[in-house]
Amino acid sequence: MNLKTLSKRIPTNEEGIFYKRIINENGKEVDKTYLIRYRENDSDRLKTIGKHSQGIRINYCKQIRNEILMKLRLGEEPPAVAKKKKKNITKLDNFAEIYFKEKEMEVKDIEKIKKSYINHIKPFLGHKSVDEITSDDIKEIQKIKRKVLAERTVNALIQIIGAIYNVAIQKEIFKGNNPVNKSVKRVNVDNKRERYLTHEEINILLDEVKHEEYLYIFVQLALQTGGRLGTILSITKKDIKLESNTVQLKDHKNNSTYLGFFNDELKYLLKKRIEKLNANDFIIDRGEQVIKDRLTKIYNRYFNVGLANDDRKNRVVTHTLRHTFASHLAIKGTPIYTIQKLMNHKDITMTLRYAKLAPDSGKDMVLGLYQ
Repeated sequence: MNLKTLSKRIPTNEEGIFYKRIINENGKEVDKTYLIRYRENDSDRLKTIGKHSQGIRINYCKQIRNEILMKLRLGEEPPAVAKKKKKNITKLDNFAEIYFKEKEMEVKDIEKIKKSYINHIKPFLGHKSVDEITSDDIKEIQKIKRKVLAERTVNALIQIIGAIYNVAIQKEIFKGNNPVNKSVKRVNVDNKRERYLTHEEINILLDEVKHEEYLYIFVQLALQTGGRLGTILSITKKDIKLESNTVQLKDHKNNSTYLGFFNDELKYLLKKRIEKLNANDFIIDRGEQVIKDRLTKIYNRYFNVGLANDDRKNRVVTHTLRHTFASHLAIKGTPIYTIQKLMNHKDITMTLRYAKLAPDSGKDMVLGLYQ
């Protein structure tokens, strides 16, 4: 979206506080930038405070302007006061830095989490004292961000703030209460991926990738083991046991390993592929983005026509292959605890979503109820 900031300053009801309109390509106002004006050394000064979408409000601008005016009237702040303020105030940015360092080797998506903090949390709360942030501040972020972000993403932002405070509490560098408490309600999001491929769709996909060996083997491994993208790409030669048609899988999400199985057709392909590999060489010699980009083109051409980009529930993505594995196991009547084991789910509730596909789900009884 092309946005433009208009040059005209529009006064507010507060003295010395203005804003500039930010419009889209249709001329509709989508945001505003706040500025303050004050006099210093007989000259007018303008200072940009920030955007409405970043949580900046007139009262905050008024506070900043008053602080500047006070300093101008009194001269430089007394050194003792400045030193005390610097020593005693701990900002959320400080706690965030500790959190990211603590979780650097522990959390897989830490860079993604860090980016979310910088883009969506820091402009609102990064500068604030950790002692002053309240649950009302968290709720205000929820309210603002729900207008521009998916509800699932908003929930994730609140979780990040809570996690930052929890680490500070665990390290005993924060003695207060976590502002992300029970009063901060998460948004109920009904966007769990339930889409799985039918037999016909599986055949279409396999036909599309059959001429690219690495891609064909990837899809077959995903469909036969239910492994996540990272799990499949982590498989090395030493993980493949041809004599037993098994493969050792690494679950990066749960930090564990588990056993997968493959049929004789895939066994033949794997045998050919690993002949010239060393024990620690990866079976798939492509990165995540290459796999995603190549498969997404196929998904969009055959399975996602007419679906919105944010339709998580119905769009086919690479993770759909994992759901396809579990769904067809359930359809064939596989016991739910066996599916849990094959999916390496830590909690059975994660597996229960597939129970409705089981042949004994009651569907046949309902359809023949009044016949």
